[in-house]
Amino acid sequence: MLKKFYKIVIVPYTLFLLYLMFLGMGRFQYEDNLIRIEPVLSTVQFIHNTIGWKDIVIIVLGNIMMFIPFGFLGWIFPRLKDLKMLFYAFISAIVIVEALQYFTRMGIFEVDDIILNTFGVYLGWLLRRFIEKRFSRLIL
Repeated sequence: MLKKFYKIVIVPYTLFLLYLMFLGMGRFQYEDNLIRIEPVLSTVQFIHNTIGWKDIVIIVLGNIMMFIPFGFLGWIFPRLKDLKMLFYAFISAIVIVEALQYFTRMGIFEVDDIILNTFGVYLGWLLRRFIEKRFSRLIL
């Protein structure tokens, strides 16, 4: 039951996420192509320079939590049950998305986004394994 629901929801969810990454949340086209490649530093600077905790939670935790559903891709593509294969596929895809943000200037290519998004996928992968072990009768 969960697998069927996931298969129905993941495509619209992915499209919604792409919308947010390129057009949503007050996005605008930057005048210059921007890139931040120093891991963790830009997130630490963002947290330090942001007054409101709401912004920190939305950006940092959002970059993790919004990608948890992709940890379940093994339900659709059995090869992606393997964590290495999932990471390879996901990191390849998210680097392309970040590059598109850079080239269209509708965002910033940020290594921290890749790290946080991948951590979200890892949490989703762990959650998928937990659900499969504990609630196997609900999955079909």
